[in-house]
Amino acid sequence: MPTNILSPIIPPYLKRGDKVAITCPAKKLPIPMTDAVNLLTGWGLEVVLGDTVSASYHQFAGDDNFRAADLQRFIDDDSIKAIFCARGGYGTIRMIDKVDFSKLQQNPKWFIGFSDITLLHSHIIQNHGLACIHGQMPLNIPDASKHSLETLRTALFGEELNYGIEPNPLNRFGDATGILIGGNLSLMVAANGSISDVDYAGKILFLEDVGEYLYAVDRMLRCLKRAGKLKDLAGLIIGGFTDMKDNDIPFGQTLAEIVIDVVKEYNYPVCFDFPAGHMSNNCSLILGQQVNLAVTETEVTIKH
Repeated sequence: MPTNILSPIIPPYLKRGDKVAITCPAKKLPIPMTDAVNLLTGWGLEVVLGDTVSASYHQFAGDDNFRAADLQRFIDDDSIKAIFCARGGYGTIRMIDKVDFSKLQQNPKWFIGFSDITLLHSHIIQNHGLACIHGQMPLNIPDASKHSLETLRTALFGEELNYGIEPNPLNRFGDATGILIGGNLSLMVAANGSISDVDYAGKILFLEDVGEYLYAVDRMLRCLKRAGKLKDLAGLIIGGFTDMKDNDIPFGQTLAEIVIDVVKEYNYPVCFDFPAGHMSNNCSLILGQQVNLAVTETEVTIKH
């Protein structure tokens, strides 16, 4: 039964000495987790590596049952205070229905990741009302900006997490407060109509993606629109749409122009260029938590 996410559950913030886990619910890892372990232990945390970190089954970090069991182990372990998804890629949708998340409501803990992990975030927020962190994953740490890693630490340890970014000419002005949802556009569309599909009404939606064709982004946004997902939003935050592609015959609109065209009849604020997504400066956002989005001519602020 879906939980009322108007009253979100915020997991206990981390403190030095807490035990955290790294698991791999999707694609297999190409490198050891040395940098991630060093970073997290430097924050005073004890790190437990899941069996999936060193597993391989075709392109996945073990078969579907193996990956589900590894995640289940850390959900069920009350001593684990946060679960870092080691990477995205593809595979979460293959194993998510094999996992029992019900214990999270008695023992909430942080889930950290982005990209393919969007499905996990959406499922947990909608069905268990639990806030999650969209932020850098262990695989990305060697290439991550220091600022993005600091925002991750800030989010996990419960310090103030606010942002101010430069305005984009296509921003739409306004002020909105609501629960923050979203993540990777492709995965939000993949969740549509499933048990993992989050309620969009009254929410502030964040979207990012990578390596997509402009026409495909247009199609996915229009799929969400036709499903009624975009009409009752409180606000829209567009993050990094990196490595975008176009056809030999150009689509004819930029990413920002596509977004504005899709939501032109709605009145909520829209901002572009938030630094989150498939980029080195992937700043952390707390999904499932109430935020304020203020878009003016001179600045955009996002306050958790």
